[in-house]
Amino acid sequence: MRIRLTMRQLPFQYAIRNLGRSRVRLIASLLGSALVVLLILAAGGFVRGMQTTLAEHDGLHENVMILGTGSEEGVERSQIDASVEGIAAASIAGLKERARIIYASPEIHAALPVRESATSTADLNAVMRGVRPIAFLVHPEVEIVAGRPPEGGRDELMVGALAATRLGVAEGRLAIGSTLYFDDRDWTVVGHFRAPNSVMNAEIWLPLPDLQIATNRESSLSCVVVTLDDASFADVDLFAKSRLDLEISAIPESEYYASIAAFYAPIRVMIIVTAVLIASGGILGGLNTMYAAFAARVREVGMLQALGFTRAAIVASLTEESVFAGACGGLVAVALGLALLDGLAVRFSMGAFALTIDAPVVLAGILGGLVVGFIGAIPPAVRCLRLPIPEALKSH
Repeated sequence: MRIRLTMRQLPFQYAIRNLGRSRVRLIASLLGSALVVLLILAAGGFVRGMQTTLAEHDGLHENVMILGTGSEEGVERSQIDASVEGIAAASIAGLKERARIIYASPEIHAALPVRESATSTADLNAVMRGVRPIAFLVHPEVEIVAGRPPEGGRDELMVGALAATRLGVAEGRLAIGSTLYFDDRDWTVVGHFRAPNSVMNAEIWLPLPDLQIATNRESSLSCVVVTLDDASFADVDLFAKSRLDLEISAIPESEYYASIAAFYAPIRVMIIVTAVLIASGGILGGLNTMYAAFAARVREVGMLQALGFTRAAIVASLTEESVFAGACGGLVAVALGLALLDGLAVRFSMGAFALTIDAPVVLAGILGGLVVGFIGAIPPAVRCLRLPIPEALKSH
C-alpha cells in the first residue's frame, strides 16, 4: 500500500483577507509598487514618444528630400538654389501628380528666436517651416484642426499642436488671433494643425516667400520634398548625382528621420539607464516597505507552523499576498499614468513630442509591479521563518 504525501496549502482567501487586516500596511504596499510602476511608465513613455516621433512617421516612405550636399544630417543647415524645385519636377519622371500638380514641395526649415510681443525681452526658440500650399499634399499627415492656412504677404502663421510646448508657453497663448513677434513685426496666428507622431507637430508654418524674406533667403531653399508614384528613390538619386552644378543630394525622408533618431540614441540610452537606476531605488524602497509590512507578523507565521502548515506553504501564501498587492498597486499606477502621463508634451532640440504610454510600456509597468510584489515577499518570509516555533510564538 502506497502512501501519497501532499503539502497542505493555505487557502488563497487567507492571503486576500490578510490585506485588509492593516490599512497602513496595505497602503504602504500599494504605494511602494505604484511608485515603481509610475517610474517605469514615465521612462518608457519618454523613450517610446521620442522614438515614435523621430522614426515612425506614417507615409514618409514615399517622400524623398532633395537638399544640399553635406547637409543630410541637418536640413536646417542646407541651402539649395530656388530653381531646384522646377528642375526636379521637370526632370524626374514618375513623381506623384494630381490635376497636373506635381507633388514637389519647396521648403525652408529654420530655428528662429521669437518673442511674445515687441516689448518682451525673452527669446523663445521656435522651429519654423516656410511652405507653399503643395506642402499639404506632400505631407498628408498634416491636418488643419482649426482656422485656415496662412496667406502670403499678410504676416500670418499656423502652429502645430505641440508648438506651445516647444516655445515654453501656455497653449492659450497661441490661440487663433494671438500674435508672435519676430523680424520686427507681429505675426498673427490664423490656424492650428496637428501631425501626430511627427516633428512637424511642434513646428510653426508660414508662407514660403514670407520666411524667405524674414531669413534673407529669397533665392535659396532648405530642401525640396517630392512624393514618388511610379518613380523610385534611385531615379531621384540619379537626378541629384547627375546635376553636379546644383550641389544637391537625395535621401528618403524616412531615412533622414531615422538618422536623427540614431543621433539621439545615446540620449535614449541615458534615459533608460537613469530610469533603471531610479526604478531600482524605488524597488529597494518598495522592498523595504514590504519588509516592514510583513516582518511584524512573526507570531502569525509561528502559529501557522504550529498548526501544521509547512514553510513552503507559508512562503507561497505570503508571496500570493505580496504579488496581489503589487499587482493592485501596478494597476492603480497604470490608470494614473494613462490619465496624467500619456500625451504629456516634452521639449527637445528638434521640437517636442508627447509621452506615449502604449501596450509595451503598460506591460513593462505591470511586470515591474509584479516583480516588486514577488521579490518583496522573500526577505520578510525568511526573517519570519528563521526563528524556532517557540520563539516565534513569544515574539511581539
